[in-house]
Amino acid sequence: MTLTDRVADICRAHSGTEGALLPILHAVQAEYGHVPPLALPTVAKALGVTVAEVQGVVSFYHDFRAAPPGRHVLKICRAEACQAMGGAALAEAAKARLGVDWHGTSAQGVTLEPVFCLGLCAAAPAAMLNGVLAARVDATRLGEMLAEAGA
Repeated sequence: MTLTDRVADICRAHSGTEGALLPILHAVQAEYGHVPPLALPTVAKALGVTVAEVQGVVSFYHDFRAAPPGRHVLKICRAEACQAMGGAALAEAAKARLGVDWHGTSAQGVTLEPVFCLGLCAAAPAAMLNGVLAARVDATRLGEMLAEAGA
């Protein structure tokens, strides 16, 4: 099945959903690991909107990716509680260690993403590596997490 055919199937599955764009984009990303640019015209046609409108939503929400992520995904909380407890230093340490900026993928296959609240405000700063939450993360703990993951 081609990408276009599969995306059309996803659109049909959400055709009765009010505000279907976000559920469709989430389903496409769940299927492919990202929202392929080739999927946008199919989504736009199914919803009767422009490709620019769909692209605008994809680029606005940080959870959507236009390219496949690395083997590992590291999310660092950027919300206020984490920032107050050293989140900015953690973010800079992660960028330096990985050699990438936000949304970049390192040579070790780690994609670095900002996230705005992981729900661990009382144990800030927080990070999530491959879906596993970690509290009170500093540069040393970050290095341990990455090493444990083989990154």
